[in-house]
Amino acid sequence: MSAGLTGEIGGGRADADVRSSPLERARAIGPAIRASADEIERTRRIPEPLLTGLHASGLFRLLLPRAYGGGEVEPGQYLAAIIEVSRHDASIGWNMFVANSSALIAPHVPQATAAEIFGNPRTIIAWGPPNACRAMAVPGGYRVSGRWDFASGCRQALWMGMHGHVEEADGSLRLNAAGRPTVRTLLFPAGNANLIDTWNTIGLRGTASDSYTVEDLFVPEAYSGTREDPTGRNIRGPLYAFTMQGLYAVGVAGVGLGAAREMLSELVRLGATKTPRGLARLADQPLVQSEVARAEARLGSAESYLRSVLAEIYARADQWGAIATEDRALVRLACANAIQAAIEVADTIYKAAGVDAIFPGSPFERRFRDIHTLSQQIQSRGAHFEAVGRILLGTPDPFFM
Repeated sequence: MSAGLTGEIGGGRADADVRSSPLERARAIGPAIRASADEIERTRRIPEPLLTGLHASGLFRLLLPRAYGGGEVEPGQYLAAIIEVSRHDASIGWNMFVANSSALIAPHVPQATAAEIFGNPRTIIAWGPPNACRAMAVPGGYRVSGRWDFASGCRQALWMGMHGHVEEADGSLRLNAAGRPTVRTLLFPAGNANLIDTWNTIGLRGTASDSYTVEDLFVPEAYSGTREDPTGRNIRGPLYAFTMQGLYAVGVAGVGLGAAREMLSELVRLGATKTPRGLARLADQPLVQSEVARAEARLGSAESYLRSVLAEIYARADQWGAIATEDRALVRLACANAIQAAIEVADTIYKAAGVDAIFPGSPFERRFRDIHTLSQQIQSRGAHFEAVGRILLGTPDPFFM
């Protein structure tokens, strides 16, 4: 194992001022995101020059190791930037966190491969979640055919990937150290994938989470790795002691919190001017006052809890080892709680805004659709609370992610 990379490879670096925090960079590009929101919604794409500005900001590379030109920032800083971006447009926040999540494969592939892929400062990797498709082991690598869905960011990706079990030449499945079928990630240039326009949804339309296929594609061994075990990485540091699944959940939580936070801000602005027929001004109605206060407390406490959990675990994380199962459970709990808080607050605010919330293009309608699209994603499942509860009650689960 390498002693740990500290930047000697010299990957491509974006134009972002490294002296500014991720949150400051998110705030700086926020007006440009907001100005493009209607176009993003209409075209389901990130327009230029916004896409170039996002690359230059470094916000797509916050979790990428410094050795490859990334920020390698603390999880709390990452969360703050996603929340801020998502206040302006949830689809951009989603694409931002997915780009960062896929960059977490870098410590799990050969160093030369990661340096090549991320040497281009505009590199984004897109992929769909694992499915029944398998990689066939062949001399020197793998052959793969299949279709994957929900590939957020694929329209601006330079590289694509697939996750799947590996079928050996004798038909058996390759097993990991725990005796389970391993899930391996294969990476290939985006030009080798056939993109299929399937993402016509009620919300998060700008994520372009389309489908793609590949047919009998050969992927060399050097362009593969597994995300299953954080201890198998070749980059040291506490950030990479977190599981990829845990940091992925942080991203979803950040998008939800940002969109819900902006809905609350819009309700406060509306409350100062709107007087429903036969009623007092919104801001003068006791029920609205109570709901605004409760929403503020719900969002603020959920975000603070998540920030606290991330900071405490980061502070005690090992340079090489993985965070403990109990800490993985706390990350999952804090993220699930934040996602649930965002959904609940969005529902409350949508109702409180009345008919102002029902028209396309209103400050409420799109964010309501975005959050309720997010609510259907796997990270929003109520079953996460049950899984965490089992661990808190002492039921061992060494494979908890």
